[in-house]
Amino acid sequence: MAAALSAEQARQAWLQHLAHERRASPRTLEAYGFAASRYIAFLERHRDEDLSVQGLTTVTPAEVRAWLAHLRTGDHPLSPRSLSQSLSAIRTFHRFLDRRLDAPNAAISLVRGPRVTPGAPRPVTEDQAQGLLAEPALDPDREDWEAARDQAVLSLLYGCGLRISEALSLRRSDAPLPDMLRITGKGSKTRMVPVLPAVREAVDAYLALLPQVIDGDAPLFRAKRGGALSPRHVQATVQVLRGRLGLPASATPHALRHSFATHLLGAGADLRSIQELLGHASLSTTQRYAEVDAAALLGAYSRAHPHA
Repeated sequence: MAAALSAEQARQAWLQHLAHERRASPRTLEAYGFAASRYIAFLERHRDEDLSVQGLTTVTPAEVRAWLAHLRTGDHPLSPRSLSQSLSAIRTFHRFLDRRLDAPNAAISLVRGPRVTPGAPRPVTEDQAQGLLAEPALDPDREDWEAARDQAVLSLLYGCGLRISEALSLRRSDAPLPDMLRITGKGSKTRMVPVLPAVREAVDAYLALLPQVIDGDAPLFRAKRGGALSPRHVQATVQVLRGRLGLPASATPHALRHSFATHLLGAGADLRSIQELLGHASLSTTQRYAEVDAAALLGAYSRAHPHA
C-alpha cells in the first residue's frame, strides 16, 4: 500500500514521475529533489521519527512555516526567491502524494511564501552582444572549430532567443537550419522560431570545421573530447569573454536571450509576438521586457535632452 511507503520512497517516486511523465529538466529535478530531501530531513528531526507517506498527510502549516524559518538561518540562509522556489517544490510534491498515492494534505495550501519582487531582466547592449559573438574567433589558443562552435551557440541565444538547454538540444539532423526552427522548451511546449541568415551561417561554419563525424541523432554541438557540449562550458566561455570585453557579471548566456527580446521590443515588435518567440506561458513574464525598454528610453532622454 502507498501509505506504507517511506517519505524517501515517495520522494523517489515523485522524481521518477517528474522525469519520465512531466519531462522535467535535470536542473529542475536536482532543485526539486534537494528541496524535498531537506523538507523530509527537517520533519524527521522535528518529530524524532522516520517519516512515512501517511505521516506526510499530517504535516501542519506550523511545521511548514518552521521549515521555512529553518531555511532562513544557518551559514547559508536562503533568499526570499529561493524560499519561494523551495515551497513551490514542496507543494508540487504534495500534489503528487494526493493524486498518485492517495495521501492528501489540504493544509499545505494554507502556507504563504515570502513576497518576491520579480527582478527586471538585465540585457546587454547591441554592441556588447556583437562583441560577445565575435570574441571567440579572436582567441589564438582555441582551435578554429571550437571558436566557430562557440559563436554558433551564442548566435542561437541572441539571434533566436533560445535558452542554453534549447540550443544544446539540437541534433545533427537539424542542420542546415531551416527558416523556421521547431523548439521544445520548458514543460515540453513546442514553438516555432525564425532563423536569421547570420545564425544559419554560423552553424554552417561550425559544421564545416568540425573534425568529428556525427550521425543525425547525435547532439549538434560537440565537446573537444567528444560527446555533447555541456551548459557549464557555455557559461564558462561567456565568463571568460565578458572578462576580456570588460562587461559586468550580468552579461551571462541568458542575458543574450534577454537582449534578443529587449532589442526586438525596441525595434517595434509587439509583446505578444515576443511572448511566442520566447515560449513564455504568461504574457506577464514577457511584460518585464517593456519595463527594461522604457528604462532605456528614459536613460537616453536624460542623457540627450538639453533640459533633462
